[in-house]
Amino acid sequence: MTPIVRHSICRVVTDLDRAGADPRLRRARVATLVSLGAACLTSLLMPVAALFVESRTTWIVLGAVGLCLYGPALGGALYAAATPWLSGVVRRRLLAAFGAAAALSVPLLGPVGTGEWNTWAWLGASIVGFVPLLVQPRTAVVLTLAVLAVAAGTALTTGGSVVGYLLITIGIGLAIAVMSALPVWLWDLLVQARAGRAAQARLAVTEERLRFARDVHDLLGHRLAVIALKAELAARLAPADAERAAAEAAEVQRLAASALTEVRQAVHGYRAVDLRDQLAAVSKILQSSGVRCTVTQAAGDLPTEVATQLALLLREASTNVLRHSRARWCTIDISRDGNEVRMTIANDGAAGAGPDRLSNGLRGAAERLSDLDGTLRTREENGRFTLEATLQAAS
Repeated sequence: MTPIVRHSICRVVTDLDRAGADPRLRRARVATLVSLGAACLTSLLMPVAALFVESRTTWIVLGAVGLCLYGPALGGALYAAATPWLSGVVRRRLLAAFGAAAALSVPLLGPVGTGEWNTWAWLGASIVGFVPLLVQPRTAVVLTLAVLAVAAGTALTTGGSVVGYLLITIGIGLAIAVMSALPVWLWDLLVQARAGRAAQARLAVTEERLRFARDVHDLLGHRLAVIALKAELAARLAPADAERAAAEAAEVQRLAASALTEVRQAVHGYRAVDLRDQLAAVSKILQSSGVRCTVTQAAGDLPTEVATQLALLLREASTNVLRHSRARWCTIDISRDGNEVRMTIANDGAAGAGPDRLSNGLRGAAERLSDLDGTLRTREENGRFTLEATLQAAS
């Protein structure tokens, strides 16, 4: 995957995790940076050693300056590769600083060791190893060829072995590329999974909006068509048959009031929804998002009104699990004790990121339940978020 594509995916993830809310993502990023840092230090060991064997004071000073410029610049570029929330301007500046430091390292470090230590070949190897992580593949190929040409030129200028310079640049460069590719690849997999989960949450919200839109369309489409026909008929009958026209107008009023009532019921979630279908759909969505889901359902059918309310609450709760938590498991338990029906939904991914208790979703659900003498309670304890709803079912 190219850095630009990886950056686009990471931008989705950092909308949720920019503040470091997800400890798993934070730990993975730290591990990636540590691995890249280790590979970076490996490529600098030989140039540092070459400074200690260099006898010319001028080149010791110049070489130290070169390392002080190159090391932090390389570190900054690698930091940008694993930090997706950096702005484009900062990212470009870090890459430009690395390019400038790499170019300056040639005259500053190339003569250190008088060609016997192949000093700059190790820096060239780090460029060859890390550049695929920083730029597009085509650009990386061009830069790699340019580095090999510079390595050969440095060897000829300083009296070193061209073959030795090229072997170190290519061999160590490939080793660094392998060392850095695995953690970055794993980091890519993690951020793609996190982005997929965020997309799944947005999809769930979008599907719910589409469902509501279809419900409203189904409710109003037929009613409005009939109302339009009745109103037209009343208008035609008014000059000739005032009594019948009045009857048709009264029918229009009745149809309009009925449509208004149905729309209000749809808005408040009173339309019947199949609870078993919702349980199956929610379980499938959670499991596809990496959340282990266990469902326990009471035997027998519940009253339609109770099942509808539980299904609507289940939709809201599952959306919150996807959008507001980092759950690894979720349990859904529906039990019945006499006339009392209880639904308990718990997950382990709260950690202070649970849904706002004043959010419209849960507040609206609590209002709907209270209209039916039901209750809705939520609690968070040791990273575990629990939602518990109770309803009274007619015997």
